[in-house]
Amino acid sequence: MEHTAHLWLFFVLVFGIVALPGLDMAFVLASSLGGGRSAGMSAVAGIVSGGACHVVIAATGAAVLLQVIPAAFNLLLWLGALYVAWIGFSLFRSGAAFTASPLEGGRETSAAFRQGMVTNLLNPKAYLFMLAVFPQFLRPEYGPTWIQALVLGAIITVTQAAVYGAIVLVGDRARGWLESNPRASAAIGRGLGALMVLVAVLTIFKEWRSA
Repeated sequence: MEHTAHLWLFFVLVFGIVALPGLDMAFVLASSLGGGRSAGMSAVAGIVSGGACHVVIAATGAAVLLQVIPAAFNLLLWLGALYVAWIGFSLFRSGAAFTASPLEGGRETSAAFRQGMVTNLLNPKAYLFMLAVFPQFLRPEYGPTWIQALVLGAIITVTQAAVYGAIVLVGDRARGWLESNPRASAAIGRGLGALMVLVAVLTIFKEWRSA
Protein backbone atom coordinates (compact mmCIF):
# COMPACT_ATOMS: atom_id res chain seq x y z
CA MET A 1 0.00 0.00 0.00
CA GLU A 2 1.33 3.45 -0.92
CA HIS A 3 2.06 5.82 1.93
CA THR A 4 -0.67 8.28 0.86
CA ALA A 5 -3.31 5.56 0.76
CA HIS A 6 -2.00 4.32 4.09
CA LEU A 7 -2.60 7.75 5.66
CA TRP A 8 -6.04 8.08 4.07
CA LEU A 9 -7.05 4.74 5.54
CA PHE A 10 -5.95 5.92 8.98
CA PHE A 11 -7.89 9.17 8.56
CA VAL A 12 -11.10 7.35 7.59
CA LEU A 13 -10.74 5.09 10.61
CA VAL A 14 -10.11 8.00 12.99
CA PHE A 15 -12.95 10.06 11.52
CA GLY A 16 -15.40 7.18 11.99
CA ILE A 17 -14.40 6.84 15.64
CA VAL A 18 -14.45 10.57 16.42
CA ALA A 19 -17.80 11.11 14.67
CA LEU A 20 -19.54 8.46 16.79
CA PRO A 21 -21.55 10.05 19.64
CA GLY A 22 -19.87 9.52 23.00
CA LEU A 23 -18.61 11.20 26.15
CA ASP A 24 -16.37 13.72 24.37
CA MET A 25 -19.07 14.80 21.93
CA ALA A 26 -21.68 15.14 24.68
CA PHE A 27 -19.34 17.35 26.70
CA VAL A 28 -18.50 19.57 23.72
CA LEU A 29 -22.19 20.08 22.94
CA ALA A 30 -22.99 20.89 26.57
CA SER A 31 -20.08 23.35 26.76
CA SER A 32 -21.07 25.22 23.60
CA LEU A 33 -24.72 25.42 24.61
CA GLY A 34 -23.85 26.54 28.12
CA GLY A 35 -20.95 28.90 27.48
CA GLY A 36 -21.09 29.74 23.79
CA ARG A 37 -18.41 29.40 21.16
CA SER A 38 -15.49 30.32 23.45
CA ALA A 39 -16.34 27.67 26.04
CA GLY A 40 -17.07 25.11 23.33
CA MET A 41 -13.79 25.71 21.55
CA SER A 42 -11.95 25.56 24.88
CA ALA A 43 -13.54 22.16 25.50
CA VAL A 44 -12.38 21.06 22.05
CA ALA A 45 -8.86 22.32 22.80
CA GLY A 46 -8.87 20.30 26.02
CA ILE A 47 -10.00 17.15 24.22
CA VAL A 48 -7.41 17.65 21.48
CA SER A 49 -4.71 18.13 24.14
CA GLY A 50 -5.86 14.90 25.75
CA GLY A 51 -5.58 13.20 22.36
CA ALA A 52 -1.99 14.41 22.04
CA CYS A 53 -1.25 12.93 25.45
CA HIS A 54 -2.66 9.61 24.26
CA VAL A 55 -0.10 9.58 21.45
CA VAL A 56 2.72 10.11 23.94
CA ILE A 57 1.31 7.48 26.31
CA ALA A 58 1.02 4.96 23.49
CA ALA A 59 4.57 5.68 22.39
CA THR A 60 5.86 4.92 25.89
CA GLY A 61 3.92 1.67 26.04
CA ALA A 62 1.93 2.60 29.15
CA ALA A 63 -1.33 1.71 27.40
CA VAL A 64 -0.32 -1.96 27.49
CA LEU A 65 -1.67 -2.09 31.04
CA LEU A 66 -5.21 -1.75 29.70
CA GLN A 67 -4.74 -4.85 27.58
CA VAL A 68 -3.11 -7.16 30.13
CA ILE A 69 -4.98 -5.99 33.24
CA PRO A 70 -8.80 -5.85 32.72
CA ALA A 71 -9.19 -4.13 36.09
CA ALA A 72 -7.17 -1.17 34.82
CA PHE A 73 -9.57 -0.74 31.90
CA ASN A 74 -12.61 -1.01 34.16
CA LEU A 75 -11.20 1.47 36.67
CA LEU A 76 -10.55 4.03 33.95
CA LEU A 77 -14.00 3.35 32.50
CA TRP A 78 -15.66 4.04 35.86
CA LEU A 79 -13.65 7.19 36.50
CA GLY A 80 -14.41 8.65 33.08
CA ALA A 81 -18.11 7.77 33.18
CA LEU A 82 -18.55 9.09 36.73
CA TYR A 83 -16.80 12.34 35.81
CA VAL A 84 -19.11 12.91 32.84
CA ALA A 85 -22.13 11.85 34.91
CA TRP A 86 -21.17 14.40 37.56
CA ILE A 87 -20.99 17.15 34.92
CA GLY A 88 -24.35 16.02 33.54
CA PHE A 89 -25.93 15.96 37.01
CA SER A 90 -24.65 19.48 37.71
CA LEU A 91 -26.14 20.62 34.40
CA PHE A 92 -29.47 18.94 35.18
CA ARG A 93 -29.60 20.40 38.69
CA SER A 94 -28.86 23.96 37.53
CA GLY A 95 -31.81 23.95 35.12
CA ALA A 96 -30.51 27.13 33.49
CA ALA A 97 -27.38 26.09 31.68
CA PHE A 98 -27.87 28.31 28.65
CA THR A 99 -28.29 31.68 30.28
CA ALA A 100 -25.39 34.03 30.89
CA SER A 101 -22.70 32.31 32.93
CA PRO A 102 -21.84 33.77 36.34
CA LEU A 103 -18.18 32.97 35.73
CA GLU A 104 -15.82 35.40 34.06
CA GLY A 105 -14.92 34.54 30.50
CA GLY A 106 -11.40 33.46 31.33
CA ARG A 107 -12.49 31.22 34.19
CA GLU A 108 -15.26 29.66 32.12
CA THR A 109 -13.01 28.83 29.18
CA SER A 110 -10.23 27.49 31.42
CA ALA A 111 -12.74 25.26 33.22
CA ALA A 112 -14.06 23.94 29.89
CA PHE A 113 -10.50 23.24 28.73
CA ARG A 114 -9.62 21.42 31.92
CA GLN A 115 -12.81 19.34 31.98
CA GLY A 116 -12.46 18.49 28.29
CA MET A 117 -8.92 17.26 28.78
CA VAL A 118 -9.84 15.17 31.84
CA THR A 119 -12.84 13.67 30.04
CA ASN A 120 -10.62 12.60 27.15
CA LEU A 121 -7.82 11.28 29.34
CA LEU A 122 -10.30 9.12 31.27
CA ASN A 123 -11.64 7.52 28.10
CA PRO A 124 -10.33 3.91 28.08
CA LYS A 125 -11.37 3.34 24.45
CA ALA A 126 -8.84 5.97 23.39
CA TYR A 127 -6.07 4.02 25.11
CA LEU A 128 -7.16 0.80 23.45
CA PHE A 129 -7.18 2.49 20.04
CA MET A 130 -3.65 3.74 20.62
CA LEU A 131 -2.58 0.26 21.71
CA ALA A 132 -4.37 -1.97 19.20
CA VAL A 133 -4.71 0.21 16.09
CA PHE A 134 -2.12 2.99 16.17
CA PRO A 135 0.95 0.70 16.12
CA GLN A 136 -0.35 -1.11 13.03
CA PHE A 137 0.10 2.10 11.02
CA LEU A 138 3.73 2.52 12.02
CA ARG A 139 5.64 0.85 9.21
CA PRO A 140 9.46 0.74 8.97
CA GLU A 141 9.33 1.21 5.20
CA TYR A 142 7.76 4.66 5.65
CA GLY A 143 10.63 6.20 7.59
CA PRO A 144 11.55 6.90 11.23
CA THR A 145 8.86 5.76 13.65
CA TRP A 146 8.80 9.03 15.61
CA ILE A 147 8.08 11.02 12.44
CA GLN A 148 5.25 8.67 11.51
CA ALA A 149 3.84 8.98 15.04
CA LEU A 150 3.87 12.76 14.70
CA VAL A 151 2.04 12.60 11.36
CA LEU A 152 -0.60 10.17 12.64
CA GLY A 153 -0.98 12.24 15.80
CA ALA A 154 -1.53 15.34 13.65
CA ILE A 155 -4.27 13.51 11.74
CA ILE A 156 -5.99 12.67 15.02
CA THR A 157 -5.70 16.27 16.22
CA VAL A 158 -7.05 17.83 13.02
CA THR A 159 -9.91 15.32 12.83
CA GLN A 160 -10.96 15.93 16.42
CA ALA A 161 -10.75 19.70 15.98
CA ALA A 162 -12.83 19.62 12.78
CA VAL A 163 -15.59 17.29 14.01
CA TYR A 164 -15.95 18.75 17.49
CA GLY A 165 -15.50 22.29 16.14
CA ALA A 166 -18.53 21.72 13.91
CA ILE A 167 -20.50 20.57 16.97
CA VAL A 168 -19.52 23.81 18.72
CA LEU A 169 -20.79 25.95 15.83
CA VAL A 170 -24.13 24.13 15.85
CA GLY A 171 -24.42 24.49 19.62
CA ASP A 172 -23.46 28.17 19.52
CA ARG A 173 -26.14 28.94 16.93
CA ALA A 174 -28.77 27.12 18.98
CA ARG A 175 -27.70 29.01 22.11
CA GLY A 176 -28.92 32.35 20.73
CA TRP A 177 -32.45 31.02 20.40
CA LEU A 178 -32.30 29.34 23.80
CA GLU A 179 -31.26 32.57 25.54
CA SER A 180 -34.46 34.22 24.31
CA ASN A 181 -36.59 31.28 25.48
CA PRO A 182 -35.84 30.73 29.20
CA ARG A 183 -38.32 27.90 29.69
CA ALA A 184 -37.06 25.99 26.68
CA SER A 185 -33.51 26.70 27.81
CA ALA A 186 -34.14 25.23 31.27
CA ALA A 187 -35.90 22.19 29.82
CA ILE A 188 -33.18 21.47 27.28
CA GLY A 189 -30.51 22.09 29.91
CA ARG A 190 -32.04 19.45 32.16
CA GLY A 191 -32.55 17.15 29.18
CA LEU A 192 -28.93 17.46 28.06
CA GLY A 193 -27.74 16.90 31.62
CA ALA A 194 -29.85 13.76 31.85
CA LEU A 195 -28.51 12.66 28.46
CA MET A 196 -24.92 12.99 29.65
CA VAL A 197 -25.73 10.86 32.70
CA LEU A 198 -27.43 8.30 30.45
CA VAL A 199 -24.45 8.21 28.08
CA ALA A 200 -22.14 7.64 31.05
CA VAL A 201 -24.28 4.77 32.37
CA LEU A 202 -24.63 3.14 28.94
CA THR A 203 -20.88 3.45 28.40
CA ILE A 204 -20.22 1.46 31.56
CA PHE A 205 -22.72 -1.28 30.66
CA LYS A 206 -21.51 -1.50 27.06
CA GLU A 207 -17.76 -1.40 27.66
CA TRP A 208 -17.40 -3.20 31.02
CA ARG A 209 -15.01 -6.14 30.84
CA SER A 210 -15.03 -9.19 33.04
CA ALA A 211 -11.73 -10.01 34.69
